[in-house]
Order: sequence, then structure tokens, then C-alpha cells
Amino acid sequence: MPKFYARRRLSILAAFTGLIASVGLFNGPTASAALPTPVSAATARTYLASLTVATENRTGYNRDLFPTWITISGTCNTREYILKRDGSNVVTNSACTATSGSWYSPYDGATWTAASDLDIDHLVPLAEAWDSGASAWTTAQRQAFANDVTRPQLIAVTDNVNQSKSDQDPAEWMPSVTSYRCTYVRAWVQVKYYYDLSIDSAEKSALTSYLSAC
Repeated sequence: MPKFYARRRLSILAAFTGLIASVGLFNGPTASAALPTPVSAATARTYLASLTVATENRTGYNRDLFPTWITISGTCNTREYILKRDGSNVVTNSACTATSGSWYSPYDGATWTAASDLDIDHLVPLAEAWDSGASAWTTAQRQAFANDVTRPQLIAVTDNVNQSKSDQDPAEWMPSVTSYRCTYVRAWVQVKYYYDLSIDSAEKSALTSYLSAC
């Protein structure tokens, strides 16, 4: 079992409870929040140094092993929650579907006014997590990872940019908006550290390089 479940299982439940209780996030006229602020570059460098370096193994991976989306609050599932959080002036109907709003995609700098143009990116992709240790988790643990609205793991971005990223790590893909790359790698390392996921050697080299410029 990943060690974070032993040492932090209660914090996950507490965080979800706290977020669900934040009804203002859903009821307010605007939503100015976005990706939860990741750890500092200095902390990320410390975390990175502690991560296990290992060869990745995708044997047995299936996206259905990471159930999405789950109900976060009322009629709002994870996707709808993130669209509400990451957008501005988001209006939703009784089913919590976004009917209007504006979304800025920090990966490519594009702004959209239709929710259908947005994907919810798993910053650390599900396949990458599987390769790095999630294959040993239970389905419930993988579901918690896939719907984590507490860590900097889910973000609304341009759909075709998310599809272009696919399951690539920072050695293979980075946001085209260079000013966002520091935020991206800090978040990546935080998520990997929290979930006790390994990194491969190319991934570590890329993260080290990007963090040195933060």
C-alpha cells in the first residue's frame, strides 16, 4: 500500500469534507480560483530529491481502473466542480452543467466561453500514475487520485491541448506558455510526492532542469 494512505488517509477525507462544505464556491457570482497553489520551488526541489527513481511499467493499465467523475457536491461532479472553480462568471443549471462563463487555459493562453471546449486535465496523467506505482493501489485509491480536487492535480484546459499532452511526463511535454512551466513542475512534483509515486530518470532530469529556473 502506498505509504501516503497510511500517514494521510484522514487528511484526504477532511479535505474533501472541507471542500464540499465550501458552498460559496458554487453559489458565488464569479469564480476566480484556479489550480490550488503548488508548493514552492524550494520545497519541490526537496520533494524531488526524495522521490524514488524507477523504470516505468504500464502492464495491465486500463483507464477504467481510475473511476471518473464522482459527485463532489449536490449534483456537481468532479468535472463540473473544476469548471466552476477555474472559470469566471460561471452560470450552471440545476444539473450543475455550466451554461455560460469564461475560462482561461494556462497551458496555451487561450480563453474559451463554451465549457465544451475545455477538458479537465489530470496534471499527473492516470497512465503515468499507473506506471509509477498506482498499479498496486485499490480501485478506491485510484478513484481518489483521479478526482483529487485538493492537490494541484486537476485543471480546466483547452481540450485539444490536453489531448496532445496525453499521458506524457515533463521530459516529453510541457505547456507552451513558458511562464506557466514553473507552476506546472512544482505541481507535478507535489502530486508525485504526496501519492508516493516514482519517477523515471528522464523525468527527474527534466524536473530538475525546470525547477532550477524557478
